[in-house]
Amino acid sequence: METTEAFEGLRCFDCGERVDAMATGRCPDCGGILDPTYDYEAVSLSTGGPVASMWDYEAVLPFPAASANRMGAGGTPLVACPELADRMGVDRVFLKDEGQNPTGTFKDRGAAVSVAAAAAAGADDVALSSAGNAGHAAAAYADAAGLDAHVFLPERAGFTQKAMVEVHGGDLHVAGGEEAQIGDAGRAYERAMADNEAWQSVKTFVTPYRHDGKKTMAYEVIDQLGGEVPDGIVYPTGGGVGLVGMHKAARELRTMGHIDELPGMYVAQSSGCAPIVDAYEAGDDRHEPWADVETVCGGIAIPDPGASDLVLEAVRESDGGAVATDDEAILDAAVEVARHTGLEMAPACAAAASGASELADRGEFGPDDTVVLLNTGAGSKDADALRAHVGERNAG
Repeated sequence: METTEAFEGLRCFDCGERVDAMATGRCPDCGGILDPTYDYEAVSLSTGGPVASMWDYEAVLPFPAASANRMGAGGTPLVACPELADRMGVDRVFLKDEGQNPTGTFKDRGAAVSVAAAAAAGADDVALSSAGNAGHAAAAYADAAGLDAHVFLPERAGFTQKAMVEVHGGDLHVAGGEEAQIGDAGRAYERAMADNEAWQSVKTFVTPYRHDGKKTMAYEVIDQLGGEVPDGIVYPTGGGVGLVGMHKAARELRTMGHIDELPGMYVAQSSGCAPIVDAYEAGDDRHEPWADVETVCGGIAIPDPGASDLVLEAVRESDGGAVATDDEAILDAAVEVARHTGLEMAPACAAAASGASELADRGEFGPDDTVVLLNTGAGSKDADALRAHVGERNAG
């Protein structure tokens, strides 16, 4: 099993136990989340140049690019949005457009590394539950690696995501009725995993590798800014995997001496499902599960995120923050971004745009600040919701 020179193994976030084997599950001692670790003195990483793909950063990933399926993940553009900067009253706003990944979302980054890990471990099958986009990405990358993917989605997942799982040859399981949430898909997944011990999980924070793949977003952002650390990175947050990964990347860059300070990490959620924002505002270290999900932003409608403690730690350590805006403001933001910049944000992703505006209104960002919005998925992933909102606005 080929790994990169600096990759040391895995360490548990909770108990600190080190796992030398190429595990793909949770900590064998306490059941905590495992995190890939590296000998940073052994890392040879050049920064500041053009970015071609996430594999430009293989030195701080577990596997070399040659051992992974290279579907072109990463290397997404960082687009200057002066119109948004003027509206927010800040110096610069950039949008990191993850919608240009092969399956249209940032989920490709996590799938690329987690599927590579499963293939390296000799698995024939991978499985996960998902709100939609992660299932699409897992099916695509598993198919390209010659693995079978078993994907469990709730009924409320988008048509596009369901269709593309099957287009890529995935074994699609749709859980529950029209009101089913991601938790229903999770329970169906758990039952199936109990009956199929050979399946390798590529589920969020069960595999140790999805957040490590997603950390490359922060490496790219800072490189694309010429080594500058933005004042804030606003991230549309469901489970918070990407935020945890990007915070890890910033800490790695600081450890290696490439930057001196951490970018502020900001959680943006819908007020119809905002367990992490509630926990942040209450000063808590973990969330309370959200009782009634009332949002059209399915991609971030995660009522019981499994690693909220890591998300909140990242926000507080980086001197960031958290904000929730309502669905109308989120959908309005998606439309306005499209009309003023030409960039297309899926409804859930536009929580970053509406959240950043709200943070600016509160005085969180100043006139000299640089703010990066993470557009985690293309508008076409959930175009029906955007079209319906435009129709309602026109009718009104």
